[in-house]
Amino acid sequence: MTTQTLGLEQNLYDYLLSVSLREAEILTQLRQETAQHPVGRMQIAPEQGQFLALLVQLLGAKKTLEIGVFTGYSSLVVALALPSDGKVIACDISEEFTSIAQRYWQQAGVANKIQLHIAPALQTLDRLLATGEAETFDFAFIDADKSNYDAYYERSLQLVRSGGLIAIDNVLWSGRVADSQVQDNRTKRIRAFNQKLHQDRRVSLSLIAIADGLTLALKK
Repeated sequence: MTTQTLGLEQNLYDYLLSVSLREAEILTQLRQETAQHPVGRMQIAPEQGQFLALLVQLLGAKKTLEIGVFTGYSSLVVALALPSDGKVIACDISEEFTSIAQRYWQQAGVANKIQLHIAPALQTLDRLLATGEAETFDFAFIDADKSNYDAYYERSLQLVRSGGLIAIDNVLWSGRVADSQVQDNRTKRIRAFNQKLHQDRRVSLSLIAIADGLTLALKK
C-alpha cells in the first residue's frame, strides 16, 4: 500500500501534484488527519482520488458502490463529484474508521449522498442483488481485504450496468506482485486476480500505474 504513486522520485511527484491536484480543503484535512493514524498508509493517494472523481464525472454517474471505506477519502471525493441526487453505497466493517469518515461527510455536506453499511461487504452485496439492484450501479470502487477481491469483483460485475466501470485498487501491491521471491497468501491472490482479469472478456481492461496500481474494468 502507498499514499502516493509508485516509482516517482519525490521531486517529480511533488511537481505532478503542483500542476494537477485540485484538492478541496475538506479533503486535505481528512488526508492529513488520516496520515497521523497508525494504519494511515491504507489511505488512497490524492491524485488517485482526483482521478476517481474525474471517472465518475465522465461516466455521468449517479449511483456508485464503494467496497472498503476506511476513513472516507475515496467516498468523500466521489460524493463531491456526484450530482445532488447522486448516491454512494459504502461497505465497511469498522465503526472506528468510518466514524472519522462520517464526521467529514457531515462537514462537507454530502452525508445525505452516502449510505453506509457496517457489515461484511459480501453480505451487503448479496443483499443488494437479492433486492433487485443488479445492473443499477454506474461505478464501483474496490479497496478492501485482498483475499476477497475476486468475490467482490464478481458481485460488482453483476451490480454494475453495461457501460459501467469497476475500479480496483492496490493491484501492483507496492511492487510485490512482480517479485517472484514474495509468496505470501495476499500477494499470490492479487497475482491470480490480475491474471484472471487479463483473460476476462466480459470487460474492457486497463491497469493504470497510479498510486499502488488501479485496474479499470469497463463492463461490456
